[in-house]
Amino acid sequence: MAVANLNDREFSYTQADFERVRKIIYKKAGINLSDSKKQLVYSRLARRLRALKLPDFSAYLSYLENTDEEQQEFVNALTTNLTAFFREEHHFDFLAEFVKNFKHKRNLRVWCAAASTGEEPYSIAITLAEAFGRYDPPVEIIASDIDSNVLNEGRAGVYNINRIESLSLERKRQFFLKGKGDKNAGKVKVIPDLGRLIEFKQINLLDAKWPLTGLFDVIFCRNVMIYFDKSTQVNLLEKMVKLMQKDGLYIAGHSESFSQANHLVKLVGKTVYRLADVNNRNTTDES
Repeated sequence: MAVANLNDREFSYTQADFERVRKIIYKKAGINLSDSKKQLVYSRLARRLRALKLPDFSAYLSYLENTDEEQQEFVNALTTNLTAFFREEHHFDFLAEFVKNFKHKRNLRVWCAAASTGEEPYSIAITLAEAFGRYDPPVEIIASDIDSNVLNEGRAGVYNINRIESLSLERKRQFFLKGKGDKNAGKVKVIPDLGRLIEFKQINLLDAKWPLTGLFDVIFCRNVMIYFDKSTQVNLLEKMVKLMQKDGLYIAGHSESFSQANHLVKLVGKTVYRLADVNNRNTTDES
């Protein structure tokens, strides 16, 4: 079987180019690219070279460094957006149980910190609607991502029908509308009631200040910390726990652990955490 020669690429792409990409994406988004991501970087960014009609990666990177508008496109291209409805379903079961014990009179607040195209925040909204037994549960969901393109998809709430094939028939009927006409054939849209529960926001977790107010009962930050180095992980976790209610939950991805941060959080379920020391932080009125 013939193997493609890596030198026979459409665009010239050197190790020096890859190193420049690594430095820029780390500075912009805190993402650590391993050597194994070299080919992925090529395939993701080659689309931008074609769109801009640039001859090689060196020219693209020079353009990037001198063009503010391209920097968001660069980040969008390299951030990973693997997601699904009710991915790691045990987390949503844990959330439903948490709601049963939620005795506060105020709204329950959730921050989904890596919302991607919206499947995760809508899964949260479905879980909360079911747990409260109503389409308008007393909840507020903030769904954020660094990628502006995927946030627009999330706001639209329109998906290919195969994206919900793993859901129960009852959930499909209760929470999704089937597309009509040639334009929307094979698509579904989440019901407006779910959309009203969610506010989509663009947030770069590396920014010094996040456009968030108040404290959260639950923070979903799944499968994003793995792209940061250990010191960045701890720094972000320190900021996040300051936004948690003292009885709140922090929900991580299946490949993430915080043994290096046991002064901040303690494990209480399968990649589900609570505050390690509820007295070592500020809280608001819990009523």
